[in-house]
Amino acid sequence: MNPLSQILQDVQSGKCDLPAAQKRIENLMFADLGHTKADLNRRERTGAGEVVFGQGKSAEQCAEIAKAILTRESGVLITRLSPDKAEKVKAAFPDAFYDELSQIMRIGREREKIENSHIAIVTAGTSDMKAAREAELTANFLGSRTKIYPDCGVAGLHRLASQIEEIRKAGVVIAVAGMEGALASVLAGMLKVPVIALPTSVGYGASFGGLAALLSMINSCANGVSVVNIDNGFGAAYNAHLINSKK
Repeated sequence: MNPLSQILQDVQSGKCDLPAAQKRIENLMFADLGHTKADLNRRERTGAGEVVFGQGKSAEQCAEIAKAILTRESGVLITRLSPDKAEKVKAAFPDAFYDELSQIMRIGREREKIENSHIAIVTAGTSDMKAAREAELTANFLGSRTKIYPDCGVAGLHRLASQIEEIRKAGVVIAVAGMEGALASVLAGMLKVPVIALPTSVGYGASFGGLAALLSMINSCANGVSVVNIDNGFGAAYNAHLINSKK
């Protein structure tokens, strides 16, 4: 029996009065930590548990939030966690995995992987790997298998052409690119699956920290392209996982 059903049954049987039931339901939904209300029933609502955004939070706050989530989940992900904060959080969770490139920490287990489909993550250049790695680790944590195809930018289309048949085996594709962001449009013109465009802040001055790639991807002339924010590997992976989990 799920926890909410148990509460309702206790009210019906007289074991629990309404004020006590309300308190128990609140505790099911979130943990009030003072600085944060950790969302504990996000998985029931959305299919994926709470993920902690580490930027702007102290290491102590991140650790406390993670502990609250782990009362309900077998694992938790902390994104945008700087190396100095990661070292402090790891003191509370010695077995935690930390990836310095993406600045992601995983505490506990990943979800069981979907076997009949996977996500292809295609980068325009090696410099885009930070965002790609964030997408990879996020998707893996949520339960999707991934494969990265690095350095397939349009400046040398033969590199992409050499990989395209393998990329076509994926259920959804994340196109990671800075500069002018053309990779997403090229991929969408060659694939039968959704393409999630992930613009990165990689590029020279007129790229405006990824704005040029973002606008290029939004204005893609090929259909089937959805766009997330600049450097938002987490958001791209989350959307890709939702698509992949429906396969």
